[in-house]
Amino acid sequence: MIPAWIRYVSSVRRIMQSVTPTVAQAAGGLVSVTGVSGLVRLALVVVLCAGLAAAINHWGHLGHGREDILAALRACLQLFVVGLLIAAVLGSWWLTLGFIVLMLFVASLTAGRRLTSQGAGPRESGPRNRWWFAAAPVALAAVPVAGGLLASGLIPLREIAVVPIVGILIGGAMTATTLAGKRALDALRTRHGEYEAALSIGLLPRDSALLIARQDASLALVPGLDQTRTVGLVTLPGAFVGMLLGGASPLQAAAVQLVVLVALLLVQAIAVLVTMELVARGYFSSRR
Repeated sequence: MIPAWIRYVSSVRRIMQSVTPTVAQAAGGLVSVTGVSGLVRLALVVVLCAGLAAAINHWGHLGHGREDILAALRACLQLFVVGLLIAAVLGSWWLTLGFIVLMLFVASLTAGRRLTSQGAGPRESGPRNRWWFAAAPVALAAVPVAGGLLASGLIPLREIAVVPIVGILIGGAMTATTLAGKRALDALRTRHGEYEAALSIGLLPRDSALLIARQDASLALVPGLDQTRTVGLVTLPGAFVGMLLGGASPLQAAAVQLVVLVALLLVQAIAVLVTMELVARGYFSSRR
């Protein structure tokens, strides 16, 4: 037991030694948080941005002012906790797999709660206990694509490489699921007369729902397409900048970002397709 524990502590120490210089270099090159004054500036910027976002939402009656504040608070807490635990997570494949399962669960919960808060009919509201259906598009999109990248050999089979790549893919699947689901449910609610008309001419409920909602749901693919089209011209994505600040060559950084972007296109396409099918079958509404 003692030698095994010593080996585990040594592995965690090695990971910390390899991660810390990269993080320090990236922080120094992109955001300055050195010393107490740096931390104070960071706190002021976070409070100011979140507060102004909430104020603008309130002033414009956009309805998300409170959510901006809560999201910023959650981000601070979660990043702090992850920062403390990441070294241990990256030191064990079991902890890495557990962390990936946690990411899948949180992404599914977030997307599912968004979708089950509204219904498909004029006076319906989706049953909240069906949020777990959102695990289907999130998992079916992110897991196979991540597995394919690992099988290709482009992504090394190391914890420190697997966690960020899989996290990006899960995040993309979550966003696509939420956007596609909400757009589809909104279309079925606002165009309910057209849905009833489709039923009246003999179409099945699933086919009627797809006829109404497919075009609206597909708009969830637009942000990913625009991001891929304009990469390097309008924005420099985080993976690219992080690789450069970590000491990688521009070619390596571009290769990683290219793999991430095209993988996200595939992930989002799968997520939107599965989400449309679930919405059409009434899994996120009271039609079922």
